[in-house]
Amino acid sequence: MKPILPILAATLATCPFAFAAETKPAAPAKPAELEFPPMPPVQPKSPAEELKTIQFQPGYHFELVVSEPEIKEPTMIAFDGDGRMYVVEMRTYMQDADGIGEHEATSRVSVHWSSKGDGNYDQHRVFADKLLLPRMILPLDKGRVLIGETDTSDVLLHTDTDGDGVADKKEPWFVGGPRGGNMEHQPNGLQWGMDNWIYSTYNSYRLRWNGTGKPLSEPTAANGGQWGVGQDDFGKIWFVNAGGERGPVNFQTGIVYGAFNLKDQFAPDFEKVWPLVGLADVQGGPNRYRPEDKTLNHFTATCGAEIYRGDKMPALKGDLFFGEPVGRLIRHAKVTVQDGLTRLSNPYGESEFIRSTDPLFRPINMATAPDGSLYIVDMYRGIIQEGNWVKEGSYLRKAVKQHALDVPVARGRIWRLVHDSAKPAGNPQMNRETPAQLVAHLEHPNGWWRDTAQKLLVVKQDKSVVPALTAMARDSKNPLARLHALWTLEGLDAATPELIRAKLADEHPQLRAGAIRVSETLYKKGDKSFAADITKAGQDEDQAVAMQAFLTAKLLNFPDWKKSLELAANTPAPGVLREIGGQILHPPAQLATKTFTPAELKLFKAGETTYQSLCAACHANDGRGMPMVGAAPGTMLAPSFLESKTIRGWRDGGILVLLHGLTGDIDGKKYEGQMVSMATNDDFWIASVLSYVRKSFGGASFVTPEQVKALRDATKARTTPWTITELRSAMPQPLDGKTFKLTASDKPDGCDSAIDGKPDTRYTSGRAQTPGMWFQIELPQEAEIIGIQLDTLKSPGDYPRGYKVEVSMDGTAWGKPIAKGAGSGPVTNIEFPPVKAKFIRITQTGEVKGTYWSIHELAVFGAKPGGKVAAVR
Repeated sequence: MKPILPILAATLATCPFAFAAETKPAAPAKPAELEFPPMPPVQPKSPAEELKTIQFQPGYHFELVVSEPEIKEPTMIAFDGDGRMYVVEMRTYMQDADGIGEHEATSRVSVHWSSKGDGNYDQHRVFADKLLLPRMILPLDKGRVLIGETDTSDVLLHTDTDGDGVADKKEPWFVGGPRGGNMEHQPNGLQWGMDNWIYSTYNSYRLRWNGTGKPLSEPTAANGGQWGVGQDDFGKIWFVNAGGERGPVNFQTGIVYGAFNLKDQFAPDFEKVWPLVGLADVQGGPNRYRPEDKTLNHFTATCGAEIYRGDKMPALKGDLFFGEPVGRLIRHAKVTVQDGLTRLSNPYGESEFIRSTDPLFRPINMATAPDGSLYIVDMYRGIIQEGNWVKEGSYLRKAVKQHALDVPVARGRIWRLVHDSAKPAGNPQMNRETPAQLVAHLEHPNGWWRDTAQKLLVVKQDKSVVPALTAMARDSKNPLARLHALWTLEGLDAATPELIRAKLADEHPQLRAGAIRVSETLYKKGDKSFAADITKAGQDEDQAVAMQAFLTAKLLNFPDWKKSLELAANTPAPGVLREIGGQILHPPAQLATKTFTPAELKLFKAGETTYQSLCAACHANDGRGMPMVGAAPGTMLAPSFLESKTIRGWRDGGILVLLHGLTGDIDGKKYEGQMVSMATNDDFWIASVLSYVRKSFGGASFVTPEQVKALRDATKARTTPWTITELRSAMPQPLDGKTFKLTASDKPDGCDSAIDGKPDTRYTSGRAQTPGMWFQIELPQEAEIIGIQLDTLKSPGDYPRGYKVEVSMDGTAWGKPIAKGAGSGPVTNIEFPPVKAKFIRITQTGEVKGTYWSIHELAVFGAKPGGKVAAVR
């Protein structure tokens, strides 16, 4: 969510739920009006001129690989087995400040190679043309490349059948269906993992190559990543997050086992950045830059995660690199692992590994290359944020126009990072090598060679190399070769129980952990005997190995895994068993879903996936909101849902905000940026996310796709975001409860506690819920009403197990029930067509032993007369 793609925008504006908590804070001091005096337009430089503006830590420099006119708007690269470089070019990305024409299918994937094998890319072809903002790419073997585009979850296999560098055939590989939403909230990848599964951002699933037919799919935790996926030498997948301004996320374990983070996984001030450019062109404005020089003050657009695994820069090996394009810099994060816990630090203090004084330097992706260097994708452009964050009237629009940053477009450079003392070398020809030759590359010191050889062997499925792989897994002196050989055998369906058990006793802990993971495949296929081996591994002297055993036991749902983990995690010794084990054993309270209908459960689960992968970055997993990094204490990146009447109240509020966005202050409190429209997502998507949020953080009713569609149709002419005042006037509002007269069949003297505005007080029946028990409301005068809300959050079990609602004009003659149903959580929303009434009676039709009927807060919603929005029910 920051500048480009799911990674690059610049912040809370991307949070799909910037709804008010609707408290009444003290009125803040009015900020001084920001001024944007005209400045000289930023002018693009040639690659040679740009290179002079880039600062490196001592010993390193860039070499130009390829630039415009051969490529334009590059966003990611990938190499095939012969070292050919495929470049994803998003040629329609933000060609002006409004993003006009962005969704035209005129982007492409190009391919480049060196005819002499000397690193000079002198051959250029358009591999796949007329694409809609391609965002996922994975070369397989010779001429075959998986590509995914924007607005779809489908992945197509493109094939160059005649070897001319141009794909002449394409066919479906994974059919995921249409995908809506802002282009920054869509997946990116693809990363072939050491475990032979393919990973991407946003998607809470992983895929597995299975020939050209339908791939296998397995669920994972929500990874929190946005743009760029990396892998370390032992097969752990790495992600970085921009929308929540968090940088690296969920890197303590493999994402298939869960999303775990530590409070101290970053060194102090790790999130602070130290740019050289001070244009303050950052979404959100002053909170995100230093007032003295207008330089970015913390992560806002982290992207392009890559663990350097080459063999030409040993001081960098195993460390994490990612871009911060809003800051025009590249962060080198030092990776240290102790007692199974991973921590990151900035080794340069108040400086950066690479940074530039050129405002157009936009490093957004990187990759370890076949030649042992690190390749950097520099989109080289002015405006880096997507159109939703540069709308007329926004802070960012003014900053962009001030420096004419919307003008420099249609360029791009790929750089090669090298050490002054080392000359990159290596010209692979793996696509034409025999399987036996590929096996030898599993011992190569460059991780790219090992990964690519393994991938090609698995794709080929030639089992003639099984004996050689088995020998390597057993006897190689290189532990990384042993590990790759073991996983290659797994990919060939040739890993035997005998070999896996031998590796469970390997001298290297990462081999033991890897063997545990490989055993999962055999266990899933029916060899349940591995349960004993995995359980025994939970006693390994190395905490990381023991933790892997428990993660695997949990994944495979062993009967007693939790008891065993409780014993292991109950240790005074610091480390992964205590920290991650404790998180597994004591997760946040989960909402009971047993009472949901199948349709409701489908909505809830879909919304949960979206929330965890997109919304939690700003609103936190517990819905309390994320604090704003680098700002004054108490400044929140996004509001809490727990006290939000917009979330807990009438369903229209949330629907309208997702359809059209929300801008401006809310009850005197400002949250960074505006909430943008999510209307490009379909009705089910909006209904599912709102249902999850309303149920999880407010106990309110579900939202259905039909309700979303009705409001979408009724407000289709609207083109601007709501202000909070407009929003409230467009939806049903509670009548003034202070004017109500209340009575009840039980404990009538306590009725007024339901309308006193104090959530801690309540009306209660004083006895268990039984059929016939009633609660009555007399309005001061006849009114047209449309719904009732019964809030019992402070007594979450006291909601009505069954109810019917009747209305009357005189309190004597009652008509047929206008609503029947049952509560399913602490906030019961009872909705019905508009009806006139002076008296309202809610009667219990359910029964539950030992539980009272309580009402902490009562609201009666009046129908908005003549309002087109409110009339849609």
